[in-house]
Amino acid sequence: MRLFEMLLFFSSACLLGILFIYNQRIRRSALLLASGAGFIFLVIHFLVEGYRVQLLFLYGFTLLMLMRSLIDVFRTQKAVRTVSRIRRVLGRLFIVIGLIATACFHYVFPVFGLPAPTGEFKVGTQTFHFVDTHREEIFGKARDGKRELMVQVWYPAQAGTGKHAPFIPDTRILSYMGADYGLPGFTFGHLKYVSSHAYSGAEVSSAQPSYPLILANPGFGSSRFLHTTQAENLASHGYIVAVIDHTYNTFATEFPDGRITTSNTNDLFSPDHDYRTESGNRDQLGKILTGDVSFVLDQFGLIQSGQIPSHLQGSVDLGHVGVFGHSIGGATAYDASYDPRIAVGIDLDGALYRLRDREALRKPFLFINSESEFEKIKMVRDNRVYTDAELKRMGSTREWTDQVREDKKLELEQMRQTVKAGGQVLYIENTEHLNFSDVQFISPIFKMLGITGKIAPERASSVINAYMLDFFDKYLKNQGGILMKGPDSRFPEVKFVNLMM
Repeated sequence: MRLFEMLLFFSSACLLGILFIYNQRIRRSALLLASGAGFIFLVIHFLVEGYRVQLLFLYGFTLLMLMRSLIDVFRTQKAVRTVSRIRRVLGRLFIVIGLIATACFHYVFPVFGLPAPTGEFKVGTQTFHFVDTHREEIFGKARDGKRELMVQVWYPAQAGTGKHAPFIPDTRILSYMGADYGLPGFTFGHLKYVSSHAYSGAEVSSAQPSYPLILANPGFGSSRFLHTTQAENLASHGYIVAVIDHTYNTFATEFPDGRITTSNTNDLFSPDHDYRTESGNRDQLGKILTGDVSFVLDQFGLIQSGQIPSHLQGSVDLGHVGVFGHSIGGATAYDASYDPRIAVGIDLDGALYRLRDREALRKPFLFINSESEFEKIKMVRDNRVYTDAELKRMGSTREWTDQVREDKKLELEQMRQTVKAGGQVLYIENTEHLNFSDVQFISPIFKMLGITGKIAPERASSVINAYMLDFFDKYLKNQGGILMKGPDSRFPEVKFVNLMM
């Protein structure tokens, strides 16, 4: 809770308490003082912190009590109106319920703080709009019918000035985020007040002549903003990190001309959809996402040479390139790593695609899974099938799980071969799928509902960031690699997986 939100809530609680004072003279004076203070807090809150829907009751109650106190000042004793006991009780009960509801709304939808980066560098950020003139857009309408992308870059910066950039600067898309979770559009409007730790447009740090490049890919229905913590942390340790908004696979993407696209690939993940068919399938989507990575890497060649204007010109080490992603973005990271320009990659809890008729990836690659995803892999590894009761609990069908199981067998074999080339497979206890993005910070209710795991979001983030950094350091900077050697007492949640059992 922000400072003046706390003061406003405290003044409202005081106003409620004053209503129970029997002595009218004392009550009148106290009400005037408390409502005046509450109004001051309200004005400062609006000017400094900004309003939010979750506090509407506090705003209304504060103004109502101020008006009542001012009326009492000018009302004569003869004009005092008698209010029945029942109405007084009901009115105060309504206020109590309103304050409790406001506290609950505030708890469920906090203006939170993102974990600070752990590296020595300040962090800068810049956003690019790229148009691939060689690819047609097949998922929706685009400018000139070509595939276009928004890409946000985080990088080591000189000491920044001014305020940090907002966590989600494109505030128009927040209404689409609410809809993506089946909630009213205003639900996540308060996220515009969450700050990142990066400075917009800051100069690149001159501490090194260039920095390794890492390309990142959000999951289905996600967004580049939801990997801010990971990107900032890597940038603070000397990496240039470009997170790609894969158009029509995000909950919303806003382009410079004001157009907003939303996700329309939902059916590719439905149990009613055979994603192994030749047209309109998950593999087809995967091919497009992989193509996005290749195209963005091409654009960084133009940035490095100065053909695309940017602070980053001359600072991108294109000889040391990595990639990571979450969910289908993790699968994208794996598939994109076949590109000889990419040296190393990380898959955060993503099932692979385009598995048929191709050899396994033969370069260092790290798989970090949630405990739930590991259980699926373990079932295939141990040749166990779901019981009817398990299928009913998951709301799935035998046909669908058999189809997925066949793909999991291929995936497991690919992972085995990749591990032999220097890769590793881990899982983190008490994590769920969304612990691998900044979704886990948005609301504590996600943890209660099991959408994220039992692990504390801050702990999950620090563990994931530590292992990602160690892996990239080992293969892109020829340093670190300590965490890849085996279990570490600092991270007891991390379990190394033997795929050969």
